[in-house]
Amino acid sequence: MDLNYSPEEEQFRQRVRDFLKANLPPGWGTPGRPRDESVEFLREWQRKLFENGFLGLTWPKKYGGQEASLIKSAIFAEEIARHRAPSPLNALGLTLAGPTILVHGTEEQKDRYVRKILSAEEIWCQGFSEPGSGSDLASLRTRAEIRGDEFVVSGQKIWTSSAQIADRCMLLVRTDPRAPKHRGISYLLLDMHSPGVTVRPLRQIDGRATFNEVFFDEVRVPRENLLGELNHGWYVALTTLMNERVSLGLGRSAVLANTLNDLVALCRRLGVLEQPQVRQQLAQFHVELQGLRYIALRTLSAVAKGGTPGPEGSLAKIIYSELSQRMEELAMSVMGPASQVVDDSAWGIDGGYWQADFLRSRSETILGGTSEIQRNIIAERVLALPKAR
Repeated sequence: MDLNYSPEEEQFRQRVRDFLKANLPPGWGTPGRPRDESVEFLREWQRKLFENGFLGLTWPKKYGGQEASLIKSAIFAEEIARHRAPSPLNALGLTLAGPTILVHGTEEQKDRYVRKILSAEEIWCQGFSEPGSGSDLASLRTRAEIRGDEFVVSGQKIWTSSAQIADRCMLLVRTDPRAPKHRGISYLLLDMHSPGVTVRPLRQIDGRATFNEVFFDEVRVPRENLLGELNHGWYVALTTLMNERVSLGLGRSAVLANTLNDLVALCRRLGVLEQPQVRQQLAQFHVELQGLRYIALRTLSAVAKGGTPGPEGSLAKIIYSELSQRMEELAMSVMGPASQVVDDSAWGIDGGYWQADFLRSRSETILGGTSEIQRNIIAERVLALPKAR
């Protein structure tokens, strides 16, 4: 693996940096400062990224992409995170829906959906998890009956991020209840504005409501919105899940690098940086962060050479999610009683910035595949241990 970037790639990195320097919106780039996170603002920000050629970097030009290398896509994600810039609004469309449609979609589906994903004209959500089938996704029960030229969908999804603003949904449904559970599943592209779709936001521990439960009551989906073959949706979903792992990558490493830098600065301000136990924890974070970055580079190198992501994606997911939680726990610890103050009072620190990140980090070991599931994957595919069940 060559860890050096080509002159062309370094030029691209500089172009991203120059763009961010000239266009980074007020409030972004400085930890703890108030910033605009409205849907309208983030939609406009994504549109600006698209118009400047920074989205769909590896996608075909005929659908709005740039046909650039995967390395450039990783560089862009790393610089966005490093500069604390806003992420594109249509994150699930860019990382999951678009790549899956490009692999399995018909020409009509690619023409219909892909460019609108890039421009944020249509926002996507992912309808996979259900109340009784989250980690065991193949046990899903939301059903779709074929009636003439339509699928009629009934059931429920949960933990559906962005469903409250989404226009489209990547939806897994059971179309053959008699087939084994990994078969008889189909993958639909559903219009979230269809009659019979009900979205109910779920309030999170940090007070926000960014994911939802979604109910489908006899929702009609045109037959042409089937992605891939009927009853073969599990194989289409594997493409989506593969892209979910790849999307962790260098961007997540850069996010944690920012967190570590902020944490060191916090410890210095509070006068605890010289305490041996604090220094030891910070050093350990640094070591694990470097390991995470090299795992991301290894995955990137393999995929860039035409390979597919392997179980190292599960390893990276565990390291990232648990490292994030331990960093936030240290922040709470060094702040002492002030960790319980979340406003701008005289006793508060950074206006509740660390408390918000601490609460958010609790979800890291659940979303995108729980740590337990990731450890099972590593046990079976790396260590060749027998299946747990």
